[in-house]
Amino acid sequence: MSQRKPYPGDLSDARWALIEPTLTAWRKARLDRRPTGQPAKVDMRDVFNALLYINRTGIPWKYLPHDFPNHGTVYAYYAAWRDEGILTQLNYDLTGLARVKEGRKPEPTASVIDTQSVKTSTNVPLTSQGTDAAKKIVGRKRGILTDTIGLILAVTVTAASLSENAVGIQLLDQAKKTYPTISKSWVDTGFKNAVIEHGARLGIDVEVVNRNPGVRGFHVVKRRWVVERSIGWIMLHRRLARDYETLPASSEAMIH
Repeated sequence: MSQRKPYPGDLSDARWALIEPTLTAWRKARLDRRPTGQPAKVDMRDVFNALLYINRTGIPWKYLPHDFPNHGTVYAYYAAWRDEGILTQLNYDLTGLARVKEGRKPEPTASVIDTQSVKTSTNVPLTSQGTDAAKKIVGRKRGILTDTIGLILAVTVTAASLSENAVGIQLLDQAKKTYPTISKSWVDTGFKNAVIEHGARLGIDVEVVNRNPGVRGFHVVKRRWVVERSIGWIMLHRRLARDYETLPASSEAMIH
């Protein structure tokens, strides 16, 4: 890592040690595919810290401070990690480690699903956004599937006009492919029979959790509060408070 004054979001040595082997292996494989190319000189820890800085502060790429690598270089690494599934792999690996630290098995058996509609920036193509009529939001919809302690297992980003059922089906497919051990999922009342039936075909028991009709206003709902808390954590990152990404795949990668 370069000798600069650290930013609050920089990775500690211990956290960098968790992801460094994956990134180093990725770089080696990339160089092996292009043996005549020049070895990369940029420090990947600096690149990753730059991504964390953008994610937390919400700045445009070109506003990246000069003590990080060039913004074009950082974006090139980000796009490669996004397209080659490296960020998804890191999320998978870290989720397993976090679960073990909590005294659980690395592979979850239960999950919770929720969605969130967010407004989009002016650079987002109209073809990848829509209107969530229920929430009166023009933008994109995020589908989040977590385990029972709130760790993100699957993410999908679509136009806000897409139904809860369609998003839920995508999430169940993702989750079952990555975590075949999942056999239970809790959802809210926005998800209908289509999701329940699709879950049954995958071997996942989808249960709708109803709010207490006798309680008005905000209150904690059993099972569902975990994923709602995770969405709240996401919103602490300014890059995610609104969707600024041209590609839905970039939106998903930023959440990972």
